[in-house]
Amino acid sequence: MKRLVVICLMVFSTSVFAQHTLSVKVNNVTSNEGKVNVAVYNSHEAFLSFDKVMKTHGVSAHKGTVDLTITDLPDGEYALAVFHDENDNGKLDTNWLGIPKEKVAFSNAKMKTFGPPKYKECAFTVNSDYEIHIDF
Repeated sequence: MKRLVVICLMVFSTSVFAQHTLSVKVNNVTSNEGKVNVAVYNSHEAFLSFDKVMKTHGVSAHKGTVDLTITDLPDGEYALAVFHDENDNGKLDTNWLGIPKEKVAFSNAKMKTFGPPKYKECAFTVNSDYEIHIDF
């Protein structure tokens, strides 16, 4: 009986603290300059707030498709924002109206005419290793 309890506790603890890998494929990168960066958000309150990002990752840009890998994500709902930092200055450059000058894309949604999509439009659920494709 003790053995059964121990086994049940082990199975329960690994499922509660499960960590997953998110593979992000960013398509239509137009140049080899700079970096492609992804920001992972886990709530609508945090979405698109630079100081509330859950995780970030960046890789060198190259034309075509760029692969990014986010590790150690627990089960949950997430939304991604991706941008191509072509001049590699570490920030999203915008014009005087705040409109991005660099390519921006989101998980499951496109930029709207008058601003970015909402968190719920971009959100997806991770409960195992997951792959998502995002187009610039």
